[in-house]
Order: sequence, then structure tokens, then C-alpha cells
Amino acid sequence: MRLTFDNRVALVTGAGRGIGKAIAQCLAGEGAHVICVSRNESSCGAAAEEIRAAGGNAESLALDVGDGAAVAAAGKALLERLGHVDILVNNAGITRDGLILRMDDSAWEDVLRTNLSSCFYWVKALAYGMARKRWGRIVNMASVSGLAGNAGQANYAAAKSGMIGFTKSVAREFASRFVTCNAIAPGLIETDMTGALTPEQTKAALANVPLKRLGKPSEIATLTTYLCSEEAAYITGQVFTVDGGMVM
Repeated sequence: MRLTFDNRVALVTGAGRGIGKAIAQCLAGEGAHVICVSRNESSCGAAAEEIRAAGGNAESLALDVGDGAAVAAAGKALLERLGHVDILVNNAGITRDGLILRMDDSAWEDVLRTNLSSCFYWVKALAYGMARKRWGRIVNMASVSGLAGNAGQANYAAAKSGMIGFTKSVAREFASRFVTCNAIAPGLIETDMTGALTPEQTKAALANVPLKRLGKPSEIATLTTYLCSEEAAYITGQVFTVDGGMVM
């Protein structure tokens, strides 16, 4: 079955690599025009160019998603130029791990600003246009850390847990305008973050995963793309855990 993405414009944050890049590619493969957003101009530019080389439609946008004023200005400019942005995937995220007693204020604030506040900024910038059109899809990339917590990641877990509460609130606020909002909570996925683990650390982490392997970015992208499609119109306010059985 081919999913329905007729004349849809999608914006994906953190699209320069990893899960975000896979999502951007998957959405473009289904026919959406994708705006690849990341802080690094070369990474989001390369992601967009790769999509175009494969026959898809994409453009890049480099900015700090944690800068509310910059996001508001970018959203306004996009709507003026394109007329509509129908799909928003809040995927951008960073880590600044450390035990609470050793964590400085900047590590807390940077993670909350980039991972959580950015979702608020983008929804505020784009959801009104979705509501006016009476069609929209929002997917927020949470984490199993936001469901179960994780020692050394109080900032990251707090941000991801906050994204889940935010998702449910957005779903309730916009449901009457046929704008859905869902969250995905990935577990251990093959990204730069897990790539930095030693073999011993990876083995220890996988001890808690019944399927005994890392997930693939494409496995997150496939679900995200479905939730952004016309076919997922009756799904909202949900959290989908994709973690090989880690959290049951």
C-alpha cells in the first residue's frame, strides 16, 4: 500500500543525520516536499541534496531550533513562500549527560531548550496554519528515557518526558481541527549516540533488549511516515515505543 501524501509539505528537525535524515528520506520517498532542518548548514544541505539526487523534493534550512525568535521568523517565511506546511516532525535533540550532583546549569538548560522548548516553538509557528486548513500531522520524537528514566540523563529524560505530556496536550487542543499529534519513543537505535559506545557498553545495554539488537533509523522512519499520512487520521495523542521490547 502506498501512503497518501498529495501536495504535502513536511518539516523535519534534526534532519542532517541519523533518525531525522531517515525520516526526511522516507517522507520524500512517499512524495512529500521535505524541509530538512538542522543547526549545521552543511549537514541539512547534504541531506536535502541526497533526497533530490534520488528523485525527491527537498530543501534545507539551517537554524538553532532552540531559538524561539528564529523559529518564529523561519515559520512565517516558509508559510509566506510555500503557502502551507502540513507535517511537522520534532526530532532534533542533544545530550549533555552527567550525574545530577555534577550537572551544571548549562547542561540542563541546553538540553531542555533544544529537545523540548523547540517543540513548543515549532508547533506555535506552524500549527495555526494546519488548523486553518483542517489537516495536519505532528510527530514528536521522545525516548524510552522519558518513560523509564535513566541514571546520568536527568536532563534528557526530563525533556523527553515533557515531550510526551506536550504531545498529549497538543493532541487535545487541535483534534477538533483534524490535526493529529503523536510521539515515538525509540530505544537503542544505530545512531552517532550509540556509535560512541564501546562494545562492552553496547553489550550491557542490549542485555535489557529482548530482541538483542540495535534498532535501525529506517524502522523509526517507517512508523513516523505512517503517522504523518492520510491513513493515520484516527490516531492522536499516542506514544509508540520502538525499542525491541526494552520497555513493556
